[in-house]
Amino acid sequence: MRSILLLFVGLFLVVNCQAQSGTVTGKVTIKSSHAPLAKASVFLSNATFGTVTGDDGTFTLNGVRPGQYELVVTTVGYEDYTQTILVGPTPVKVEAEMVPKVTELREVVITSGGSWKRNYENFVRDFLGVSDDAKKCRILNPTDLNLLNHKTKKYLEGYSYDFLNIDNYALGYKVKILLKDFKSDNLNHIISWSGKVLFQEMTGSAEQKKKWAARREELYYGSSMHFFRSLLNNTMDKDGFVIRVLQRKPNPYRAPEDVIAQKIDKFINTNRDSARYWIDQENMNKFNETLIRQPLNIEDVVRRTENPDIFAITFPKYLYVVYTKRRETVYFKDIYRPLDMENFETSIITLYHEYALFDRNGVVISPNSVLHEGAWSLAKVAELLPVDYVPGDSKN
Repeated sequence: MRSILLLFVGLFLVVNCQAQSGTVTGKVTIKSSHAPLAKASVFLSNATFGTVTGDDGTFTLNGVRPGQYELVVTTVGYEDYTQTILVGPTPVKVEAEMVPKVTELREVVITSGGSWKRNYENFVRDFLGVSDDAKKCRILNPTDLNLLNHKTKKYLEGYSYDFLNIDNYALGYKVKILLKDFKSDNLNHIISWSGKVLFQEMTGSAEQKKKWAARREELYYGSSMHFFRSLLNNTMDKDGFVIRVLQRKPNPYRAPEDVIAQKIDKFINTNRDSARYWIDQENMNKFNETLIRQPLNIEDVVRRTENPDIFAITFPKYLYVVYTKRRETVYFKDIYRPLDMENFETSIITLYHEYALFDRNGVVISPNSVLHEGAWSLAKVAELLPVDYVPGDSKN
């Protein structure tokens, strides 16, 4: 840990997030011959920066917001090339060597048309969401998805053979997602996915662009990205965030989730009284919870690392984040809320390890380190913003 968090102990020092934009240059070649590879797609995953290589295999990305990114190079017939880069004031140079693609044998499940349609409808619900934003999104190539429904274990998983092309008319983005892994766990109510993402601006009228800009800003304020950036800018109070420690213990009177699901399936059509008992179990609170009322300060949870562009957040397992500039409009059964607390938007961050790392873009970069509940969990792909998004930026 010391090699990552050399300066973990000590007070956090406020940093200036309005750092100069950076530049990424490089050359893409064929590994076996070192010959330049032209017209290869080069982009920063989850951002709006992308280009293609020239005849000499070179590329340049200018005006990149400082932070950590995954640079991706793709072209037909070659394996994807990925490299984690840290963009800052010093230009980043990349030498990408491409190797021929080896045919990968993955499980392909042949299903009836009705089964695939049901799986796809569930995928769209959990991946894009069910919001008004989601209704304005369209997946252009759904047949590039492979989906498998594990009925007994109550989860849906899948991946895409190629980039999914999504037109998001709510935010004005064309989104390309190479979906590596998708899982919707209906037993534990957890949705997760990983993949490579590129955002491109859609063309539209001045009125459309105005609406898109307004909706993007509305989604940004109060989001997890806004929260993490407020920590770095030392503007948490001004931005309307209040953080507290939440203490949780499993409810000893509630049966395990898988047992409840099995019992409901067993009795729902055969024994009404037994089914009612297990439904009551399902509706019972999962945790016994206590909220520490004293708010935390930034220096209580944020630490510098040895890298000036990477930061760490640490707290005792659960962080209770309240956004005081917007009221909650959705009821979350498992979000604890004291009766005397105002009904502001609330999210809970579960920390799976001792700390989670995040960058200047306000994005958690350590994989599988946090889980979001509450308001932040509502944001699906339909509400996804590029990591380089800045409110009011003319580029956005």
